[in-house]
Amino acid sequence: MNIKPYYNEGDITIYHGDCLEIMPQLKPVDLVLTDPPYGIKRDKGFEGFGGFGVPIARRRFENDNWDSERPGKDVFDLILLKSNTAIVFGGNFFADLLPQGTHWIVWDKKNTMPTFGDAELIWTNIKRNSIKIITCEYNGLIGKEKWRSHPTQKPLKLITKIIQRYSPENDTILDPFMGSGTTLIAAKELGRKAIGIEIEEKYCEIAVDRLRQEVFQWN
Repeated sequence: MNIKPYYNEGDITIYHGDCLEIMPQLKPVDLVLTDPPYGIKRDKGFEGFGGFGVPIARRRFENDNWDSERPGKDVFDLILLKSNTAIVFGGNFFADLLPQGTHWIVWDKKNTMPTFGDAELIWTNIKRNSIKIITCEYNGLIGKEKWRSHPTQKPLKLITKIIQRYSPENDTILDPFMGSGTTLIAAKELGRKAIGIEIEEKYCEIAVDRLRQEVFQWN
């Protein structure tokens, strides 16, 4: 099966399809940086949170089924096979599928809203016996982003910090759960090559629009 890029401009390539089908056909990359669905059913609303959080989630993303199930072990095996370094958001939700991690990243959200988690755990296969805390203020679905097009979209500033710390310039970065393309935008701005894979075409379209318009918005 030959795969044709959905988008290919400069050092950025996007594939529309299932990462299980596309990843085996790609060459190994320097870094996989990705945020898979956790399978905790947040697409059905934020149980127990109440307030404005529940209606926002249901109104904006109710038809996506974006968190109905998590990837299988075969996906993570491919991620490890295809990368020198792997960084996976929500690693605590995949503890039974990933090797034991000895270097974890903690995203401290400096959360000012009581309805969202204060931090997120990020698994890595980096051979260090340590924990790294990265601070990036964020308030869930009302995050202060220029674009807010995907229910689990991470702050561009956060992804940029991670790439700067763990990826030298000219690396190739792969995001097999690309969503709206934040990893690719950060990679482009930092002089890295990047590949994104996304199963939902509407998010491929959004990612292309963002790549053509997005610039860094912080000091």
